Amino acid sequence: MHRAHLENVDLNLLPALAALLEERNISRAAERIGLSQSAMSRALQRLRRVLGDDLLVRAARDYRLTPRAGLIRTQLAVLVPQLDELFSGADFDPASLRRTIRVLGSDYATAVVGPALIRHAGEQAPLATVRFSAWHPGVFDDLALGDLDLAFFGAQPPAPLRTEELFTDRFVCVVAVDHPLAGRASLTLDDYLRCRHVAIDVTAGTQPAIDRVLAARGTPRDVASILPFHAVAPLALPGTRLMVTLPSLLVPSMAGGERLSVVPAPPEIETLSYRMAWHPRVDSDPGHRWLREVVRAAAAQEAARATR
Repeated sequence: MHRAHLENVDLNLLPALAALLEERNISRAAERIGLSQSAMSRALQRLRRVLGDDLLVRAARDYRLTPRAGLIRTQLAVLVPQLDELFSGADFDPASLRRTIRVLGSDYATAVVGPALIRHAGEQAPLATVRFSAWHPGVFDDLALGDLDLAFFGAQPPAPLRTEELFTDRFVCVVAVDHPLAGRASLTLDDYLRCRHVAIDVTAGTQPAIDRVLAARGTPRDVASILPFHAVAPLALPGTRLMVTLPSLLVPSMAGGERLSVVPAPPEIETLSYRMAWHPRVDSDPGHRWLREVVRAAAAQEAARATR
């Protein structure tokens, strides 16, 4: 946008524009930034005139973005945090934070980091909401677009995302108490591969930290069932000869413990390095720096608890 054009634009329309493109609904966008529905409708009409584009096109109950609106939404994901930093500077007080903190991870991350994160964030930012979302294939796009603040996972993300290791965990194998391998002090890889397995759908129906290691060796495991959540897998084991491989930090909260046996995974199954990831455009944002520090404290607390 040329400077002469920018001088004729009401920058007060930016919050309305961002809300409309993210919510794709006039009522929700109005509620989000504290406008009446009629005021948001007028703002949309002004934005259409200024930008020379319909922006939102009616489709069933909501609206769809035009191609131009999709491009603007991507640009705003970078611009809005920069403007927030420009005008707020370093004076960030979490006690006054009134927004939804959006984080994503598997049920493992939610179970291990989630409770402490909720406590720490609740103490320091009592007006904020912490929203956990389930893993999905578009997570990296959501981070780039600003739809997510942080993601948790056990692998390296694509460039240009930033990552930081939070903790490492080891894998254990869980079987029914009457399984032939129950109570063993150790397992060989041959022992492991002779079993049928319950796999957890972390990414594309696999547990990458396990299945990539086995695939690289040319020794894939025999999978009998694939479940979407770590926490429910142990419930499927009693009365079977199946095995599930889980990160050890889940074991204390595992249901049905009296009917299960936990044994160390074979040494070929590597430890799990668990990370948080964010987009580099929020590296220096005070709010995001605070959030990452809260996550570090929550992860450290859980890791310390697990070693006691």
